[in-house]
This record gives sequence, C-alpha cells and structure tokens, in this order.
Amino acid sequence: MKKYFIISLLLFCFILQNLDAKETRLLRYPHISGNLITFSYGGDIYTVEKSGGLARRITTSEGTEIFPRLSPDGKWIAFSGEYDGNREIYTIPSTGGVPKRLTYSMDMPGLPERMGPDKAIMQWTKDGKKILYRSRQQAWNPWRGQLYYVSVDGGLPETFPFIQSGFASLSPDETKIAYNRIFREFRPWKRYRGGQAEDLYVFDMNTKKNEKITDNPAQNFIPMWYKDKIYYCSDIDKTTNLFVYDTKTKQSKKVTTFDYYDVKFPALGGDFITFENGGHIYVMDLATEKYEKINIEVAEDFQLVRESFLNVKDNIASYSIAPDAKRAVFSARGDVFTVPAEKGNIRNLTKTPGVHDRNATWSPDGKWVAFVSDKSGEDEIWLVKPDGSDLTQLTKNSKNYKWEILWSPDSKKILCSDKTMSLYYIDIDSKKTTEIVKSKAWEIRDYSWSPDSKWVAYSDGLLNGNSAIFIYSLDSKKIEQVTDEYFACVSPRFSDCGKFLFFTSNRTFSPTINSLEWNFSFNNMLKIYGITLQDTVQSPFAFESDETAAKADDEATKEKSKNEKPKDEKAKNTDIRIDFKNIVSRIFELPVKSGNYWNLTTTKGSKIYYVRNVDGQKPTFCSFDFSSKKENEVGDITGYEISADGKKILFKSGGDYFITDLGDKVKADKGRLDLSKMDVELDRKAEWKQIYDESWRQMRDFFYDPDMHKVDWKAIYDKYVQLVPYVVHRNDLTYILSEMVSELNIGHAYVGGGEVPEVEKVPIGLLGANFELDKKSGFYKITKIYEGRNWEEATRSPLTEPGINVREGDYLIAIDGINLTAENNPFKLLTNKANQYVTLKVSNSPSEKDAKEYTVKTIKNESKLIYYNWVENNRRYVEEKTGGKVGYIHIPDMGVDNGLIEFAKYFYPQARKEALIVDDRYNGGGNVSPMIIERLRREFVVAKGARNQEYIYTNPDAVITGPIVCMINELSASDGDLFPYQFKKLGIGKLIGKRSWGGVIGIRGSNPFLDGGYLYKPEFANFGADGTWILEGVGQEPDIEIENDVYQEYIGNDQQLNKAIEEILNEMKTDKKLKVPKSTPPFPDKR
Repeated sequence: MKKYFIISLLLFCFILQNLDAKETRLLRYPHISGNLITFSYGGDIYTVEKSGGLARRITTSEGTEIFPRLSPDGKWIAFSGEYDGNREIYTIPSTGGVPKRLTYSMDMPGLPERMGPDKAIMQWTKDGKKILYRSRQQAWNPWRGQLYYVSVDGGLPETFPFIQSGFASLSPDETKIAYNRIFREFRPWKRYRGGQAEDLYVFDMNTKKNEKITDNPAQNFIPMWYKDKIYYCSDIDKTTNLFVYDTKTKQSKKVTTFDYYDVKFPALGGDFITFENGGHIYVMDLATEKYEKINIEVAEDFQLVRESFLNVKDNIASYSIAPDAKRAVFSARGDVFTVPAEKGNIRNLTKTPGVHDRNATWSPDGKWVAFVSDKSGEDEIWLVKPDGSDLTQLTKNSKNYKWEILWSPDSKKILCSDKTMSLYYIDIDSKKTTEIVKSKAWEIRDYSWSPDSKWVAYSDGLLNGNSAIFIYSLDSKKIEQVTDEYFACVSPRFSDCGKFLFFTSNRTFSPTINSLEWNFSFNNMLKIYGITLQDTVQSPFAFESDETAAKADDEATKEKSKNEKPKDEKAKNTDIRIDFKNIVSRIFELPVKSGNYWNLTTTKGSKIYYVRNVDGQKPTFCSFDFSSKKENEVGDITGYEISADGKKILFKSGGDYFITDLGDKVKADKGRLDLSKMDVELDRKAEWKQIYDESWRQMRDFFYDPDMHKVDWKAIYDKYVQLVPYVVHRNDLTYILSEMVSELNIGHAYVGGGEVPEVEKVPIGLLGANFELDKKSGFYKITKIYEGRNWEEATRSPLTEPGINVREGDYLIAIDGINLTAENNPFKLLTNKANQYVTLKVSNSPSEKDAKEYTVKTIKNESKLIYYNWVENNRRYVEEKTGGKVGYIHIPDMGVDNGLIEFAKYFYPQARKEALIVDDRYNGGGNVSPMIIERLRREFVVAKGARNQEYIYTNPDAVITGPIVCMINELSASDGDLFPYQFKKLGIGKLIGKRSWGGVIGIRGSNPFLDGGYLYKPEFANFGADGTWILEGVGQEPDIEIENDVYQEYIGNDQQLNKAIEEILNEMKTDKKLKVPKSTPPFPDKR
C-alpha cells in the first residue's frame, strides 16, 4: 500500500501544480440563458460567458447556494439559498445585487446530504413571472416532496396538483409536465435497479391524466421538455448519459456517449442543455445535439482554503494521563499534543497536516507516547518521545483499520486489535507482532494486561450471542476460557495484586412486565464480578472473624524479618500464577447495584473504580473499597483515566479537562487544564485529501464483501482523486466521496457532515394550518386546520387548543397588529416567531368587521402534525369502509423511538378488530421489525373470562384473530424492506402496493474523521434462511401490484389503500382462523 500511496500522492501533487491552468472543475448545477451560463461552485453562485473564461461570483453568503436558474431573458437568477438558515427560494440580478427572498416555509431540519435539499428549483415559467420548484414544506416524510409555483413578487406559493414529485419540466405550452415520482439524485447508489428506480411520466393538466413514457429497469430521470422532445438522463448502459424521447414516435435514443464519468444535473435553457461531467460543464446545442466542454476559470479568495490557525480543544478524540500525572496527552484534529497539568507549554508532538494521528497513549514508564497514524498511507502504530523527538514507526505493512492500543505495565509491549478481528501485541524492541487470537464473532476491543505483563485478558463473542472472558499466556501461547457461555461477560481487569480478575456480567435477572401487554423485559442486568486466579485465594468477601493474636517470640520475629524481602521488592519479582482448573466455579459478586457499567479500572491498593448508570438516572463515577467492603460515589464523571500510581485522575467535565487528586470525592473545581493554546495550523486542502484517502481505506476494510462487488476499488480511487484538488468547500468533498462510494452499487453507503459553515437559523412560527389568498381583500382564508394531539408538543395544533375559536373557512386578517397582504403572507409575518406567542386577528369574512383576536403559541415544525392527520384520515377511512371491523396501523420507520411507538399506539387498541391492514409505505427503516413480526404472528390459543364478566379476553394478549394484509411501496426501505419480506415468508398475509427500495446491508456509526464528518460502511449482510441473497438492489415484490396515481392521491383517492380494503374484506369472507368465543362455555357439572 505504501508504494500505491506514493504514486497517488505524486498524482495529486501533479494535479495541484497544474491548477494554475485556466480551468476549474467541480462546477455544479449549470444553467444557460442566451450567452450566459450560471453554476454553483464552493457553495456560491457564479456566471460566465457561454464561450468560457473567467467566471464572476454573484453570491458570497456563509450558506450554500445551489440550483441557479437564469430567467428566460437572462436578467435574473433564481436559486436555492440559506441566507437565513432555512433553505428558501431567492432571486438576484444576473449582474449581481441584493438577493430577494421569495418563500417562507417549513424546513425539515437535520436531513443528511443523501436526501437532497429541501428546495430545488426546476425552472422558470416562459413568461418569467413564476418559478417552479420542489419542496418538502408540507411533507411529513423526507422522501416526499411536492411541486410549487412561486411568483417573482413573492407571496404564498401555489401548490401543484401532485402529492409527490421529483425533477420536472413543463411542456413548451405549459399544459403538460414531464416528471419523476422519486427524488433520489443525491443518493450514493449508482446502477440502482430497486423499487425506486425512476421512470418518466407526463401529466396533462387539463385532463388530469398520467402517461408513463419510460419502462425499463434502469434509472430514467431529470426530464427536460424541448419542443416535441423530452431529454433525460438514464444509466441503462451503466454510465449515466443523456437520452431523448420523441413525443410523436414514442421512441428514445441515446444522445451522449460518456463512459467514465456520469452526466450530472442537466438543465434546459432556451435552445441548449448544460450538464456536468467529471466536474466540467458541457453545453449541448439542441439544433445539432452536439456538445462541447466549456473551459471555465474561477479565481477567488476562498476563505476555507486559506491556511489558518484553529483551536482544537473541542475536537479532542482521545486522552491519556502521564504516569506522574504532570501532563496529559490528547489526540485532536489529527495531531498529538501534550498539555501540562500546571506549568509549561502545550506541545504538538506530530504537527502533521493531512495526517490522522489518533488514539495516543502514554507508556507506563513515561518514556514514549504511542499512537495510530496513517502517515505512511496505512494505519500503523508509531512512537514519539514526550518532547516530540525520536519519531519511530513501530508497525509496517498493515492493511487494516486499527482500534485502541494498550501498553503493557512494563512498557515493553503494546496490545492492539484491528478490523480483521485479530488481537495481537507488538514487542517494542524487536518490533515483532504476535497474534493472540482471531475472533470468529466480532472485533475484539475489550482487553487488559496483567500486572506482570505476562497475561492478557479479553472478551470475545460466542456462537450463542453471549461473550466470554479469555486469558492468554505470553509464555505458553495458550488461551483459556474462564467464564461460561450462559452469561455475557465483558471488561476484564486484573487486580494490581495479581490475585483477582474483575469483569462485568449480565447475571441479574429482574424482569419487569410492561404496561401494554403481559410480556417481560430484562434491564439493568450488569454487575461487577471477580474470579480468584489462584485456587488458594479466598473471595474478598469470605467470612472474617476478629481474633486475638498470640505475641510472637521476639528473636524468631527478628530472624524472620531479616530473611524476608521488602514488600515492594517481593511484589516486583513475583510472577502471577493462574490456576485454570475449576476457575469458573471461583466467581464472586461485588455487593453493588445492578445497572450498566463501563470504564472499569483497577489501581494500586484496595480500590476499583467504575461508572454506573441505572435507567433513568444520571451516570455516577464510583469506587469500591475492598478493605471497608463499601462503595463510594466519587463524582459526576463519565470519562476518565487514572495515573499509573493510582494517585491522580484525568477526567472530562463539560467541555473542560482536569487533572486532580484521586480522593473520595472528585469535583471539577480545581486542576483544569489550559487548552487555550492547543492550536493547529490548519491546511484544509491537505485535510480534505486525507479524508478522501481514509474514506477509501475504511470502505476497503469494512465493506461486507471483501471482493468489493468485483469493483476495481483502486481504479475507483484513481477516478475520483483527480477531483479532490478542486475542492474549496466541505460540500464539494462530500460530493466526491458520495460519487466514489456510489460505485459499489449498494444501499447504506452514506457520507456527509464535516466542517461546513453554518448560518444561524431564523425559524418560522407555524399555526398548523393551510391558507389561501383572497386576492380582493389581501387576507388569507384558512382552508385547513390540522387536528392535533394537543397534550404532545410534537402534535400540538395551535388553532385547536382550548379557548381558540377558529374554524376552517375563517380569514386571517393580521398577525401581531400587522395586516396581511399578497406580499405579506402569514409565513413571512411569522418569521423568527417559532414557539412564541403571537396575536392573531381572525374574522369569519374577508374583512376586519367583527374580527376577534386570539393569542396562540406557534410551533416550529408541522411534520409530525401532518403525519398524525394522514394516519388518522386513513384509519377513519378504513373504519368507515369496513363498518369498524378492520383496523389500520401505519409504521413510519423501524426505530425504537418512533416507529415502535406508533405501532404500539395503534396495535393494542385495535387488536380485537376482525382484521388488520398494516401500512409499511414510507417506512424509513431501523431494526425493530422482528418485534413487530412476532406480535403479528401470534396465534389465539386460550380464552379468558371470569364470573359476571361479559367480555372475553385472549391469551396471549393482543392477538389478531382475522386476516392481515400489508401495504408497501418504493419508499419502504431498509428494515422497511425486511419487514414485508418476513411478513410474506412467514405467511402472515398478502403484500399490496409497489416493489420496495431494496437496501438491507446494515450499517453502524461512523469511525472518526479529522473534521467530524462521517462515512457509513455497509457491513452487516442480511440474507435468506436458505443461504441465498435477498432484497439488496431489488426490493420486495408485492403480491398485488398497484401504483398510486399522484393526482388521484392529491385529491384524496389512495388507490393502494382502497385495494387493501377490498382484499381484506374478501379474505374475511373465507377466513378460517379461530375466533374468540362470545362467552364462556357451559360450566362443568362436578357432582
């Protein structure tokens, strides 16, 4: 890998040296009008002549501006910007000027980059008076978005008659529109063929009819309607190119022939189409369908690119205390620092821009600091003296991600593990690596040394899902399992005396019965346990008795003392002996509370330290003293390290770090470390290159398929690394990383985050209502008031709270004394008033006559409220159509904190319905599908009744005794894919709707990156019980396929739900499931 790293570095340097050439890449979202091209670069909007040359910057905000679209006359640019934190639609003169905000609407905050922006501009209308854009402003699900018109004068946007849309393009006469139903152009998944694979549709605004114009397994997206042709992107030949559909002949043909980079984000402008390819902008003349690359130069003073000093005290990734506690060592922003406890300067030991140095730890003898670094191009272990001298590479030829490193007490060895699931140690003098074990279960990240440095204890997973404690001998090279398979055991720690091994284990079985059903849960199962390592050693809690000792003979005592070695010397020269025979039977329990334990630490003396957390309580830093047999609550600390002599402690409290005495109580009132000068000279160019390299390596090391789906992963590195020198904004890097991981053709390969300039949000107050402008008066008719669950803040509807006598059909006249007008719409006047009390003037007619005032508290987001109304409308509709016999449940995702809650809210109250419709549409995934499946699979076995009781109940609780069907669509994803797969495979019922997303290779949290960004690697393969691959890249097929018409759904006709009702009613006629008896049977005669 080192040779490869050097070659790639030379390539990168060559590209950097040639950046002075008159061309810039990574130019995005281009559009053309006449002879003027606009595009986005580094988060700002630029213009350039069609002939190319030096571009002019038009916007300079801290936020990102994207999707610039020139007006038909070329005088204005509409774009999606973040001037006030929310993403909104703006216009600006194409020659520059002050941007004008057109929209004021709800943002869906916190969405990752892969979901795409909240607002994306499609085009201007041909008269230049309106802008067509896509937005989630009235959506409850991030995958759903609608089309809107907004006037260039501002005002209330006009909703397009679609319930859901992706990219779209108006026909020349604007009576029709070509569109995608899905918006997935930002998803990092190339050559996708699952349920969300996009097709093109044409909607006639007069007849309200839809026509599907593409029908192939590939992605067909971003339509552009020009005369009687519709141009679009397709990856039917793997690489995305432009195609054209002839509306007369109904035939398509390929127009561009790129085979290396994809065509990205084309846009129609007059008689031309502009598009991206490999970071370049191309222009196609539609008269000839010939296209050429435009050479564009951007020369600006990019603030993010300039080298600068940055304090990194808020970027600390790891910390360790020196043996004498006079300094601490920190890993932060890729460098290693030592910080004095009191006197001296902070030292940056590595000073390596563009290198990720991490996991630094001090040797017990104080001579070295060890750390993991990718300085060589791979993760290796390095050593450096505490003064920054003698930098030494300890390991070589590594090709995998390394985890934590741990010094042996004698400072002669380092223990480490990596993603190969190997645990090994390295000899400091010889630099020889010795493997201890290669796990068959999972990564080994839980290990410790014995005080004599001759034994290693670690926990490893077992086939039954539990973990056990193992001990390895460095002398014999043998491994012994010292706990059995019946209880999960972790965190092994040797006592300083060498007599005991402490660990935590799930052995406390105290079930709680939940309040919804007669079912159990086991929580707070961990306690601390110990093992006597020698069979002659008693438990610390063995019976003790105070006795009077006989006075020893003075001469004998003197002779004994003369021959006896000092205690310290004796302990120093004593090797630990471990008797493994019957060791499992020598386990004892510490008298501490059950809960959750971590950071178990043994020290010199008679104490052990740990952090305990009991559900619902604040974590507490505790110690247990074996002399007094008592526990002591030391302080409110969760992260700490104790010095080698056990006298000092380094800990974090809030955003500060402290070194102080380790006493009975530890408080953050003294010993604070001064980190004000913990600075790095930041070279973001070098940093971005390092993040690119590390992302590539991490995907190589963690991807579930070691053969990388047969993709030439090195060639992919070379393909995208040439774009990295043009990065001037973190979003540029995220785009490149997204393109790189997309080549693996898999779901859940996600990138994002990092250090992106943020604009403080100015949230809009919302009223849980929709409005319509009364053009004559300028006031706003309330067309919809969302019903609320007003006892929950997330579903509170301000206009339905007690005492607020506002109805649908009333008119909103004024807000806080300011009258509404066409330009001053309600949302504009509610800007910066989220979660605040406002005064509304409301009338039952479009006049101020008889108007009343109400004071209401606004809400910040309506998505939960809109969702609640959507669910309730569906449930009531099912209830109405089935005479109350059929229940309806929607599961929005498979998360513990949302989808499981929604399931529980609706499942148990409807369990005695005669049948059930489960709606898995728009399910964003998670991991609770097995819990829900288990409840849907329940079979009625026993009925229960008591004297004078009219109702008969069931055992088990909450069992559905009639047919069940499940609805799915292309937005049923991840665990929302696995749920219908299980539903069908287990014979619970039929699936109705559309094929699901098809992404089931699971992920976990990201490993750290220099700037706080993330990379999710698909690691956990889900496949069928028969050993075959399922769902990934395909999705779950329904038994009954039906696609909702977007206009019909807009007007309230949910065709999939209607089909589910029809099917469930038919199944109820022939259902043979055992039903609950209406009464108890005749009582027995036992005379």
